[in-house]
Amino acid sequence: MTDTTLTDEIAALKRQVSELSGLSLATGVILTQLLQSMTLKELSPQRAATKIINSAREAVEGFTSMPGHEDPIMKARALDAVEQYETQIRSVLPV
Repeated sequence: MTDTTLTDEIAALKRQVSELSGLSLATGVILTQLLQSMTLKELSPQRAATKIINSAREAVEGFTSMPGHEDPIMKARALDAVEQYETQIRSVLPV
């Protein structure tokens, strides 16, 4: 491989990472806003948030325990994301 080809391939990968990061950011923002809106409409917003977050954690645990999906890095990142969503959702809820 020539240096020019390698440089072009690295640039293409960087563009793809940027595009995926933008998509991930937009998805996260929209999802957070939807979850905040949903929980605020509940009689007990904090309990609704707890139910959503616990369900998400259980889903991550279940998915990452399936054969072919036992990636510890993916699992750790997914659980970290659930925690981030929890913080963002609860930030607008009444105590």
